[in-house]
Amino acid sequence: MRLIQNALAATVLVAAIACARGTAAPGDAPGTSLAVSIPDTPNERHLTNVQQITFGGENAEAYFSRDGQWLTFQSTRDGRTCDQQYVMHVNGSGLQRVSNGNGKTTCGWFLPDGKRLFFGSSHAHDSLCPPKPDPSAGYVWGLDQFDIYTANRDGSDLKRLTNYNVYTAEGVLSPDGRTIVFTSLKDGDLEIYTMNVDGTNVKRLTNTPGYDGGPWWSPDGTKIVYRAHHPADSTQLAEYRALLGRNMIRPSRVELFVMNADGSDQRQVTALGGANFGPSWSPDGKKIVFSSNHVAPRSGNFDLYLVDADARMAGREQVEQVTFTPVFDGFPMFSPDGTKFIWASNRTSIKPTDTNLYIADWKW
Repeated sequence: MRLIQNALAATVLVAAIACARGTAAPGDAPGTSLAVSIPDTPNERHLTNVQQITFGGENAEAYFSRDGQWLTFQSTRDGRTCDQQYVMHVNGSGLQRVSNGNGKTTCGWFLPDGKRLFFGSSHAHDSLCPPKPDPSAGYVWGLDQFDIYTANRDGSDLKRLTNYNVYTAEGVLSPDGRTIVFTSLKDGDLEIYTMNVDGTNVKRLTNTPGYDGGPWWSPDGTKIVYRAHHPADSTQLAEYRALLGRNMIRPSRVELFVMNADGSDQRQVTALGGANFGPSWSPDGKKIVFSSNHVAPRSGNFDLYLVDADARMAGREQVEQVTFTPVFDGFPMFSPDGTKFIWASNRTSIKPTDTNLYIADWKW
């Protein structure tokens, strides 16, 4: 999960029952398509030929390989109660678990050749799922002890990339394939860092007290979009730090920011209220697509929106709504060639807690 998933969409993303395993054998060539076409949703003018490619349980954060033929995603299938990392073809065939089945995983991303990927995992700290936060703390989620690992697409040759033993995840690869941007608690606050793909040359990009996370490179690699909440006063800051000391955070207010790739020129893009998260870029770098519940803050009704990448403090009149369902829609990404669009949603789920993956043709 990219930090916001398990809490901001708690009513949406808490299923514990798995199902729908693909039957095609993993390999470079896609097998028989498992995708199912679903009816168009009124007002979703950007999305055509929508197809559902998973069918039960929690499935989220699906991201394309560089050639656009593969997806990596996290899922609670196979009877597990927390996420493991998987890959499959974009038509749903060739499903393969990449992670070792222990602990919990999050935030996978393909390396340039598409045959190896990295992701966050807690398995070195505990083979079981991490405990859920104390409910007495209210609306919070836990900062699990993830470190970043690499592995082959079939799960072999698992190697540890970071050794911080605190929340370290949300990795995204730069367009040139040389640098990973990620979020970590390693210096005592939730900050954004970059490192080489071998884990060397770690650089800290953010320094403002509060949460900075969910970073994503622009298509030309010169900028990074991210989400942040910086407490406005000493009372809010004290509450934030108290929760952080218990490895928890309350993520109900998050806005989008953009900075240069070296951390300079940090500016706030949205001023919508509520939770705005999961940002990524349009292929031309002119738009940012993201998920938000600003229309009904603190609800599980998240929709996808577009905002100009050069916006500053954009309000409701400066964003364009992309999805129009009364449930969760999030974790959007364009295919490398810009023709396809993938996201996670509860729109056709049989169970209210099921979250599935959908792929569509994108139409400007």
